[in-house]
Amino acid sequence: MLVPFSFQQKLEQFIRRQEPVFRIDKPMLISFIKEITMSKFTGIDISKQTFDCSITKEDGKVETKKFSNNLKGFEKLISLLPSDAQVVMEASGPYYLKLATHLYEQNIKVSVVNPLVVRRFCQMRMMRTKTDRKDASMIREYGLTELPSLWQPDEPSITKLKQLNAAIELMDKGITASNNQIEAFKEMPDTDSKLIKELEKNRAANIKAKEKLEAEMELIAISNYGASYKALQTIPGIGPKSSAIIIAITGNFKKFSNYKQLIAYVGLNPRVFESGTSVKGRGHICKMGTSRLRKLLYLCSWSAKKYNVYCKEMYQRLKAKSKPERVIKVAIACKLLRQAFAVGINQTSFRINYEPAIAN
Repeated sequence: MLVPFSFQQKLEQFIRRQEPVFRIDKPMLISFIKEITMSKFTGIDISKQTFDCSITKEDGKVETKKFSNNLKGFEKLISLLPSDAQVVMEASGPYYLKLATHLYEQNIKVSVVNPLVVRRFCQMRMMRTKTDRKDASMIREYGLTELPSLWQPDEPSITKLKQLNAAIELMDKGITASNNQIEAFKEMPDTDSKLIKELEKNRAANIKAKEKLEAEMELIAISNYGASYKALQTIPGIGPKSSAIIIAITGNFKKFSNYKQLIAYVGLNPRVFESGTSVKGRGHICKMGTSRLRKLLYLCSWSAKKYNVYCKEMYQRLKAKSKPERVIKVAIACKLLRQAFAVGINQTSFRINYEPAIAN
């Protein structure tokens, strides 16, 4: 029997932790192996109306089923799952949330993974078939091989903040589109003035609605995460709106154990593309992350370079090296995110003499 590589890694890490070496606690080792190898993984490929399942039964056999993406389908799935099941699914837009939340509430282990990771896993296996049934089977194999971490839903207040943030972002795009259209119509010789007034009226309504949502977002942040909200605003360059969005996207800093994970999640980590002596790709940030927060931090860098001591020092140092303005501001945005993580995770105000010890 072939042992998954990730299992070998976990077993080696477990053995290394035992002290002294060669005196392994056998009952603990047996329990550890059972915990990993005896889990019955179920892979789910989910869509808007249906989801396909590849279920590992109690006897070890695999069964494939298809259910409706509703409460009735959820209950049918649960009736077929073994007692020690772990369900693995992709984060397919909003369609996975109802099923994942329902399984979590029924005390069933759930893992939600990035679809790109599963896609690369399938490519590594040289898969030539692409069907919902096959995808469910590959997701189950991914769970068995990689042992993904367990998922849990966001707090209701975090979910509300995320929804408000998404709505505000949509309104921003609508306001920008209205501005561009009004400007274009004004440049035309025979534009109806009533049409322009109607567009301006619509734009004003969107701006008012956006301000209302922003006020609601700040109110939720203050009432539920007051300590983090106030602490973030002590960082020069980060204001009330930025603080609320940072709390929403990071789940009040509970999703990450270190700042590097947060930087990667936002997409500000550097990407190097090199191979041998001939391929020397130009370095840039990864951008595989939350674009909303990345854009926001870039805007915050404009004021941080003037009023944040450490960001100002970084700006002057990189400017002396003739770095482009955009590159410097991206570096400052990354610096701000590190400071935000340090302040948020420790629930303390930003202080210059302590900042290097907790954020650098």
